[in-house]
Amino acid sequence: MIWDKDYTKEELKEIAETYMNETFPRYDFIAASGKGMHLYDEKGEPYLDFLGGIAVNATGHCSEAVVNAIKEQAEQLLHASNYCYTIPQTLLAKLVCETIGMEKIQFQNSGAEANEVMLKLARKYGVDHFGPKHYKVVTAYNSFHGRTLATLRATGQPESPIQKGFGDPIPGFAYAEFNNLESFREACDENTAAILVEPIQGEGGVYPATVEFLQGLRELCDEKGMLLLFDEVQTGCGRCGSMMAYMKYGVKPDVVSMAKALGGGMPIAAMATSTKLMNTLSAGAHGTTFGGNPVCCAAAYAEIREILDRKLAENADTVGAYFREKLWKLPHVTDVRGMGFLTGVEFDQDIAQHVKHEAFDRRMLMTAVRPNVIRMVPPLIATKEDCDAAVDILEDILK
Repeated sequence: MIWDKDYTKEELKEIAETYMNETFPRYDFIAASGKGMHLYDEKGEPYLDFLGGIAVNATGHCSEAVVNAIKEQAEQLLHASNYCYTIPQTLLAKLVCETIGMEKIQFQNSGAEANEVMLKLARKYGVDHFGPKHYKVVTAYNSFHGRTLATLRATGQPESPIQKGFGDPIPGFAYAEFNNLESFREACDENTAAILVEPIQGEGGVYPATVEFLQGLRELCDEKGMLLLFDEVQTGCGRCGSMMAYMKYGVKPDVVSMAKALGGGMPIAAMATSTKLMNTLSAGAHGTTFGGNPVCCAAAYAEIREILDRKLAENADTVGAYFREKLWKLPHVTDVRGMGFLTGVEFDQDIAQHVKHEAFDRRMLMTAVRPNVIRMVPPLIATKEDCDAAVDILEDILK
């Protein structure tokens, strides 16, 4: 054992409360282990996981292929820096680019960082090609793009507490109404370099974009010489029924970010684009110490291969549709939204937190993203039987 003793839940909670800055309210249990669709607490009790590590564990907890890739790589090379070529990073770059139809990729450590470098690329492209004031980016109200200063400013929640108290906001951002093409057209001006949207607003309440909206944004960007940026931190890597959600829509962005499910539980993210646009970030314009770490890249390579070889995106597509159909039949449900295994359920009352905690008491994990909306993002391996079990728990609560 690595640790000096076996700690009880109460001892660990006391240590956490003493030394850690708690940024999220925690479930009252220790996630001691995980396998497949379940987390297990310190007593070995299983929890049906429809939270999925917040959309991370796409191939399930402790996928054998991912665990073996981590073990094998950890015994060979833990870190080398990006001054060196490494096998996992190089082969992962090839696999992802060829799978999603992009030409170049840059690895980061988190979704916020991937969005940050995407914004840097867009702003620098605008300044380089159109002048020093041409760096404005238009994003959607109700969006969420991260918690760095720039991605927080890109997040279209200007009155939210998450944006207050950090001094003067970074300039160059404007907001428009999601799924409203005319609103975006009006928000753009002569200094707009790019439009940034999520194909599905996850934190915003699970609102999918319409095909007409994304197609319209593509045409607007082509017309005005602007870049179209997609934040696929949550929607990518098979989550929405195709490897990237833009493939489902048939609308290709100029630049796309990804994270969460990419690493199968290891911290890795990326920004992908064309060779021409990636050349905007010349030497010194951006860098990262840990981005593309060999162990994380080995895990991501195994994760993507599992998603492709086991057709898990297709599973998310068919089983996710089955899941939403059953959710519609529950009491107090006024709307069911989503795509693949990204599902939001809206209630006729502000009971989302109550449902979340009652589900935990019945050993099922999910999250609440609005007072009346829960979000469920299970591993892509979820079966109809897993979905039936989740629906039964929700039905018991809502009745």
